[in-house]
Amino acid sequence: MSAEDFIDTNVFVYLFDETAPYKRERAERLVRRSLERGRGCISYQVVQETLNVVTRKLGAQPASARLLLDDVLAPLWRVNPTRSLFTRGLRLHAQFGFSFYDSLIVAAALEAGCTRLYSEDLHDGQRVEQLTICNPFTDD
Repeated sequence: MSAEDFIDTNVFVYLFDETAPYKRERAERLVRRSLERGRGCISYQVVQETLNVVTRKLGAQPASARLLLDDVLAPLWRVNPTRSLFTRGLRLHAQFGFSFYDSLIVAAALEAGCTRLYSEDLHDGQRVEQLTICNPFTDD
């Protein structure tokens, strides 16, 4: 199940955000590259959070959400909930002080064997085991 890049929910949300064109363009490029190269992945949690935000808060129609699920999220979806994922998430929560949900994201990225976690919610450049957290919206 090894992948290189794990993509957090906020990246997918920016695909629908018309108020932040810079972030939208960066998110589109990152997601497109991940799909083309087959080296990106997400977890069940990212699927749930993304669909909730785009339908509830951003007003995406069910048909658009379904296309997002079928064409983008499902092809990247590799990590499902397991007892070991939650155990690892709890350990990361205690060790690093991440929120519980952020801990599950980090745990999922580690479970998938990723070396990068793209998220703007965590500290850019922080390392957790083999994983480096990268904010895709900071200037290079």
